[in-house]
Amino acid sequence: MAIDINNPYFRTKVMTASQEELRLMLIEGALRFMREGREAMTRRDWEGVYNGFSQAKAILIELINALRPEVAPELCRNLSSLYTYMYTRLTEGSMQKDIAAVDEVIELMEYDRETWLLLMDKLAKDKSSGATPAAGAVPAPAAAPAAAPAKPRPALSIQG
Repeated sequence: MAIDINNPYFRTKVMTASQEELRLMLIEGALRFMREGREAMTRRDWEGVYNGFSQAKAILIELINALRPEVAPELCRNLSSLYTYMYTRLTEGSMQKDIAAVDEVIELMEYDRETWLLLMDKLAKDKSSGATPAAGAVPAPAAAPAAAPAKPRPALSIQG
């Protein structure tokens, strides 16, 4: 199912989503494109393989670029390594027509999605109870100095 980026409902959903929800949308989009590419591979539809995996790899790059090492350097290093590994394995799987490599990446991304959902649930519970984040949770970014203007964040692009 293709996403129509001109659909007002979809645009509103993206524009009103929290940062956590946007990241979840990216992860789910990557999974969808990986599955489409895998399915195309089983049909020997090489154009479909290219299209699906190219979109998934673009999302992986976006996930890497969205990391904020100033907030949690070790976590960002680990996630960057994981996403880079996924990108490499997806490229290898595509070029070598290796479904096992593609399945490995899909499994890793599904695990990342499940982990993110658990974290979102925990954050929502903490927020509703007014509790402070648990030890080991990602700390909130430090406030910018009053003299420095806030940098505008680049717009996200989700193309289907």
